[in-house]
Amino acid sequence: MRRADRLYQITLFLRSRPLTTARWLAQQLGVSERTIYRDVSDLLGTGLPIDGEAGVGYRLKQNLDLPPLSFTREELDALRLGARMVQGYGDADLASAARSAQAKIEVTLRRQIDLPTRLYAPIPQLHATLRPLLGRLRQAVHALNVVHIAYTRADGTPSERELHPLGLFFWHGNWTLAAWCELRGDYRHFRLDRIRACQVLPQRFPQVAGRNLHDMLRRMGVDPALVD
Repeated sequence: MRRADRLYQITLFLRSRPLTTARWLAQQLGVSERTIYRDVSDLLGTGLPIDGEAGVGYRLKQNLDLPPLSFTREELDALRLGARMVQGYGDADLASAARSAQAKIEVTLRRQIDLPTRLYAPIPQLHATLRPLLGRLRQAVHALNVVHIAYTRADGTPSERELHPLGLFFWHGNWTLAAWCELRGDYRHFRLDRIRACQVLPQRFPQVAGRNLHDMLRRMGVDPALVD
């Protein structure tokens, strides 16, 4: 990545996150933390309103208008393929949002969109019964609502669980719900195609240490910053 592109990416990250550490930036951009410190210093020298310090984190002091976006051929291919996958594997609202986003990109970047592509992907179809379930669970994850599910394990054993839904993950063609399970008193993963019934309850669950998504990812050996 060219240095100018890296500085632009740092600016985008700072604009989109409330607080960003040099370590996280270094992981995203594939450089050392020392390089990030130098880049931030150079951005400060250009007058960019960055607040923070090394070892703590950085943020922009105010909203910043950036120049119009420009994409490489690879980035455009990724956007096209990604939008088609979301249309096939997302719930109804996500599929609609993907179509809308793709249309906006094509209107805004008409000249670049005209670049020919040799990458094609059919729009897959998520099972019709899973689309509304995925939508309800996605809303529950965002709103921190407790959910009650009737579930069938891989061995055919039925059970009912009350869960704190923490996140939705797509693994090898299957959606899974990561959650804190009140029955087991631990983290569990549930395949959506094995959920027989789901009720989103009105009560909300607190975000506490040892029961949140970041702590679950750390237990799995995954740096939470890499999935933000």
